[in-house]
Amino acid sequence: MNNLKCLKKINAADKMRYIFSWKTLMTRLINVLFLLLNWLNVAFAEPKQRDMKPSPTKDQLFSSYVQQGQDAMQKALDMLSKTEGWKTEITESNGVEICSKVMAGTRKVFRLQVVLDADVDELYDILFVRVEEMHQWNPSIQQVKILQRVGPETIITHEVSAGTAGNLIGQRDFLSVRHSCRQRSCAYLGGAAIQLESLPPQTGFVRAEDGPTCIIIEALDEDSSRSRFTWLLNMDVKGWLPTSLVNQALPRAQLDFTRHLRRRLAAGGAHGRPSPSDAHSAGASAPPTEERSMTGER
Repeated sequence: MNNLKCLKKINAADKMRYIFSWKTLMTRLINVLFLLLNWLNVAFAEPKQRDMKPSPTKDQLFSSYVQQGQDAMQKALDMLSKTEGWKTEITESNGVEICSKVMAGTRKVFRLQVVLDADVDELYDILFVRVEEMHQWNPSIQQVKILQRVGPETIITHEVSAGTAGNLIGQRDFLSVRHSCRQRSCAYLGGAAIQLESLPPQTGFVRAEDGPTCIIIEALDEDSSRSRFTWLLNMDVKGWLPTSLVNQALPRAQLDFTRHLRRRLAAGGAHGRPSPSDAHSAGASAPPTEERSMTGER
């Protein structure tokens, strides 16, 4: 009798386990079906409105480039307008003065100021209109190529710095939007780094980023054939370089650029009237290689 009761209990337990297993299996099958239905809904659903957003038109792209150039120029001018916090780095007998200022974080920007023996039109022509010729007078530049002219005041450029033996900074390339503005006896040149899918970082180069940066060219009140030249250099050279090395190389690069610009002006005719100190510099030996590795007008 006891054995019969035990047998019935075992059968009942087996039956419960069977029912439980069946319910578990059905639950899992239902879950799988739901997952399959969800996948089908996603796979065959109508594209979302954002997926069908049309590509920007040429006019829209150009407008965007102009806006980026204008914004970069305004930000750079705002930096220069704040006179507090600038520390003198270099002062030369030929009138060049370079100051630095630590911006947000630990990054330094550099402000060069000097009076040049050239009028606003000539400097504007050399530094903006004929920017692709910069490598002809500045050995720090391998090439500057205008990729796109966005109207008369905005251009997209690709710049490659020259590679030299013993170069501590290393060769860099830059992709930038450059914007210009003329106001009476003054010209403004501004710019910043930009990204283009058609020109990703190049093999063999570190893609550095500049900006917001600007150059201000102002005619002197007492002599409009000469100009006050102010250059804000704001650059991230990228790569694994000590900050101390970068902060020494960048102002030296500004000196190097100014020296070559003065030589270019002197070779250009009546507007180039170098001072005695500049004439001595023109006959001096080439600057150290770490100075020659950086870019020009930025």
